[in-house]
Amino acid sequence: MADEKRPYRKKRRAELEEETRRRITESAVELHGTLGPARTSISAVAERAGVRRSTLYRHFPDERALFEACSAHWRAANPPPDPGAWATIADADERLRVALGELYPDYRRTEAMRSNLLRDEATHAVTARLMRGYHEYLAATRDVLMKGRAARGRARARVQAAIGHALAFATWRSLAVEQALDDNDVAELMCRLVAAAADHPPAGSGARSSQAGRRAPTTTSG
Repeated sequence: MADEKRPYRKKRRAELEEETRRRITESAVELHGTLGPARTSISAVAERAGVRRSTLYRHFPDERALFEACSAHWRAANPPPDPGAWATIADADERLRVALGELYPDYRRTEAMRSNLLRDEATHAVTARLMRGYHEYLAATRDVLMKGRAARGRARARVQAAIGHALAFATWRSLAVEQALDDNDVAELMCRLVAAAADHPPAGSGARSSQAGRRAPTTTSG
């Protein structure tokens, strides 16, 4: 009889351990979304999860291991839009419009967490390391949105910069949160910015700059 109960007890113990690990991870996610990673202590996570620090360290030996589990858990629940789907759209302007139309609602859903992560990556080494994937995602998305664009030289550099600006979370937050535009208006504004970046500078702007640089110094008679 005892031998029959042993597999059940092992299975139950494993289930309890997995439940504890999940509770710790979810507690870290909650604190990162409210306080931010840099302001979240191991003790605070343990308290939120209802476990001892020693129990937490049994599952996660250091802050990096905990934050990696937290990041993976959050990304699984909040997958970003797939740039690969946008790559199939032949028209570059339509591709940009569709991409921003999907990216900005994702930013709105994840605003609190992204704000904290971007704030903390400048001062918190673990956060900075985990944010590399996000920046790589934006760079890959920018490359997808640059394909098929005819601009060359300085115009191409301006278009690429404009697309990078449009993809930035800080850009969306400034217009959507601080200026209270809806996501469609932000997307429309950014599409216009990218279109304008491909155009030549206003006539005369370069000439005025050159003339100012060549202006003869004023002399005085003595």
